[in-house]
Amino acid sequence: MSEQETIGQIRTAVESFQKQLPATANMKLVFAFELDEGGDIQLFRIELPGPEVVRHPAGDARVTVMMDRGMFDHMLEDGSLARYRRAYGTGRIKTAGSQKIQKLLLMVIEKQEEANEAAT
Repeated sequence: MSEQETIGQIRTAVESFQKQLPATANMKLVFAFELDEGGDIQLFRIELPGPEVVRHPAGDARVTVMMDRGMFDHMLEDGSLARYRRAYGTGRIKTAGSQKIQKLLLMVIEKQEEANEAAT
């Protein structure tokens, strides 16, 4: 897969995540994304809002998100909040960096899930 195709997929995944979490639409955050392609780790810098995605180490990232290609492909097919939470809970998606930002994002996800449940 070409670099531009992967960047487009990452952009699509981030936009889908943002649609499910409207509270993150204007969040200003730089995070790193490490995509493991069978031992070949590709590094991306993602800047919000946007998203602006470039293949480059994100030295200014506050949070790093890590997953393998297979998990990423699954998330492209069904990137629901519930699936993100399950993947994170089972270690298929890993994060590092600012605990404060990670806790904030988890809280936003939980509140959105509660709102979604109340609406149904």
